[in-house]
Amino acid sequence: MLVHVSNPTTLVRLSRSLSLVHTSRALNDDPRWPGWDVVVGIEVHAQIKSRHKLFSECGQGSLTSDYSVPPNTRVSPYDAAFPGTLPRLNPRCVELGVRTAIALNASVQRRSSFDRKHYFYADLPAGYQITQHYAPFATDGRLTLSKEDVHVRIKQLQLEQDTGKSTFDPRNRVSEIDLNRAGTGLMEIVSEPDMRSPEEAADYVRTLQALLRSVGSSDGNMEQGSLRCDVNVSVNRQGAPLGTRCEIKNLNSVKFMMIAIVSEVHRHIDLLEQGLAVPQETRGFNEDRAETYSLRSKEDAPDYRYMPDPNLPPLLLNEAYVTEICQSMPELPQAARARLLALGLSRRDVDVLMDIDSGREITFDGQRSGGALAYFDQVAQRRDPRLVVNWITHELLGQLASRRETFSENSISVEQMGGLIDLLHNKKITGTSGKSLMRHILATRTTTMPSTLAQELSLLASPADDSNLEAWCAEAIAALPEEADAARRGNANVVNKIVGRVMKASRGTANAQSVKAMLLKLLH
Repeated sequence: MLVHVSNPTTLVRLSRSLSLVHTSRALNDDPRWPGWDVVVGIEVHAQIKSRHKLFSECGQGSLTSDYSVPPNTRVSPYDAAFPGTLPRLNPRCVELGVRTAIALNASVQRRSSFDRKHYFYADLPAGYQITQHYAPFATDGRLTLSKEDVHVRIKQLQLEQDTGKSTFDPRNRVSEIDLNRAGTGLMEIVSEPDMRSPEEAADYVRTLQALLRSVGSSDGNMEQGSLRCDVNVSVNRQGAPLGTRCEIKNLNSVKFMMIAIVSEVHRHIDLLEQGLAVPQETRGFNEDRAETYSLRSKEDAPDYRYMPDPNLPPLLLNEAYVTEICQSMPELPQAARARLLALGLSRRDVDVLMDIDSGREITFDGQRSGGALAYFDQVAQRRDPRLVVNWITHELLGQLASRRETFSENSISVEQMGGLIDLLHNKKITGTSGKSLMRHILATRTTTMPSTLAQELSLLASPADDSNLEAWCAEAIAALPEEADAARRGNANVVNKIVGRVMKASRGTANAQSVKAMLLKLLH
C-alpha cells in the first residue's frame, strides 16, 4: 500500500550531462546547420489533474490552477507555510503518477522518498520545495514518437509541488503574490538527450501531451501553464564529443519551444566557430525577439542544499497496488492508432481523429468525456468505419469549423450520427442531403433522429426511375444551353455543372450518378 509521496524537484534535470554518448540512431546532416549535430533533452512539468493539492486538502470544488478564481482564495495554512502545519499526502496524485509511469513503460519503484530543495523566492513561502531528487517513484521509461519511429528514453518521473505566482505591477512598483497554485501536484518527466532536432522535440512534447490526456493524469494545456518545458540543448561538430548543454526555462508553447531551440543552436554554433567556449547556464526565451537570454549560471545539486524531508516517510507501493492500476488503464494512443489502422482507415484520417481526441475533456476519475475516439468507436459499431470517419473528420469537423465551434461543442449525438450514417449507407438520402441534415441538427440542436428529419424536410432520396428526374434534367439543359452544346461536343467536365443544377432543383434528393446518366442520355 502507499504511504507518502514527495514532489519531484523542478530541476531534477538531465543530471547526466549531454556529454553522454550518442544513441545508436543514425544522425542526419541538417541543412540548417551543416556539419553540426544537435542534441536535445526535455524536462516536462505536468500539473496533475486532481481536485486537491499534493499535500493539502485545499482546492476542493475546482482545479487549483483555475485562473477564474480570485487570488489567494485556494490557500491552506500549509500552502502558506504557517508554523506547525504538516503535509498530508493526496493519494490521487500518486495514482495518476503511477498511471503515467505505466503508460511510459517505466519501472515503478516500490520505495521512493522525498527531499527538500531549498531556494528563496517570494512565491515560495516555506523557502523550499518538496521533490524527489534522489529517489523518484519511477525510472527507465520510453516514449515512441508518432513520426519516424523515434524512441526517447525517459530517465525518471517524480512528484513535486508547484510554486505560487508572482506578478509585478509597474504602476505601483510592487510585486503581488498569488498562492492559489502553491502546492499543486506536478509530475516532472525527465527525458534522456535522445532528440536531434526541434521537430523531434515538438513531436515528443505533443506525443507526451496526448498520452497524459489519454490516461487522465493531466490536461496538458500549455497555454494555461499546466504543462511547461525546460529544454536542454547542446551542439557539437559531427563525430566530436557532445558539447556543453544550456537549459532554456519555462517554455509553454510548442511553437516557441522550436524557435527557442533554433535560436540556441545558432548561438552555440556562432560561439564555437569563433573558437569560444559555450558556458553552461540557464537561459530564458524572449518571444518578441525570438532569442534566448542568460538568466544565471547553471546550478548543481549542492546549490539547492537538498535534504530528506523529515515530515514525510518514504512512499511505499506494493505489487498489488501497481497491478490494480495496470488493469484499469485505458487504451493508450499508440495502441489506438494501431487499432484504427487495422480497421482500414487511412493514416491521414487516423492522424486527424487522434489529433481531435488529444484535446478532449477528461473527468476526474480518468474516464473519457466526449472524446472523438470514443465517439467514433460508438458510431462505428456494426457500420463501415471508413464511411463513419469520413463524415466525422471531413463533414462534421468542417461544419463545426464554419460555426466556430470545437468538437467538444458538437451537438450531434452518437445515435443521431449513427442514424445519419445508416441513411447514407442505405442510399435513403444523398450526400448533399446528409450535409443539409447535419447543418440543420447543429443549428437547431434538435434531438430528433435524422430519419424523421429527412422525411419532414423532404430530403429523402428520389428513386432512380422517378419521372421527375427526366423533367429536372430537361429543365437544366434548357436553362444552360451553352453548357449543353459543349457537352454534346464532348466536353465531359461541363456536364458536372449541369448535374449541379439538377441537384439544386431536386434539393439534393436526386442521385448524382442517376442524374449524370440521364443527362448523357438526353444530350446524345
